[in-house]
Amino acid sequence: MKYDYSKLYGRLAELDIAKTEFAKALGISYNTLLMRFNNKRYFTQNEMLTTLKLFNEPIENIGIYFFTEKVK
Repeated sequence: MKYDYSKLYGRLAELDIAKTEFAKALGISYNTLLMRFNNKRYFTQNEMLTTLKLFNEPIENIGIYFFTEKVK
C-alpha cells in the first residue's frame, strides 16, 4: 500500500520546517526520511507520535498525515 504524504509536506511548509530538520527531530537520516516519503519504508509509530508533538496536533489527526492512501 502506498500513502500520500502531501498533507505532511504541507504542514512542514506551514511551520517552516526543512526536511533535514524534520529528519533530525525524528532521529533518522535525511536519506531514511526520503525513503519514507517515497513509500520505500514506513514511518514508525514513534516517528508518527513525534511528528504530532512537533506539529502540536492531537493523536486523532494521525490519519491526516500518515494514512491517506495514494489514488492511482
